[in-house]
Amino acid sequence: MTKVQRHFHLQRPIDEALMEQIGQVNSIYGVERIRVEPSGNLMVEYDATRLNTAQLETVLERAGIPVTEVVAS
Repeated sequence: MTKVQRHFHLQRPIDEALMEQIGQVNSIYGVERIRVEPSGNLMVEYDATRLNTAQLETVLERAGIPVTEVVAS
């Protein structure tokens, strides 16, 4: 297992619906942890042997989580 952390900027403020969508992503195979940081960015820790960056971005997109480019931590 190769754990990798990626940081994304959320395109809209957190609300209840978005929190539910974020919670659902946590159950996807290869996603180890996901959290909203105090800055409002999204941190996703995933297993790089199971998902690559493009696949992770697709997972977030399909879950309806509006993110923009990866930002520095």
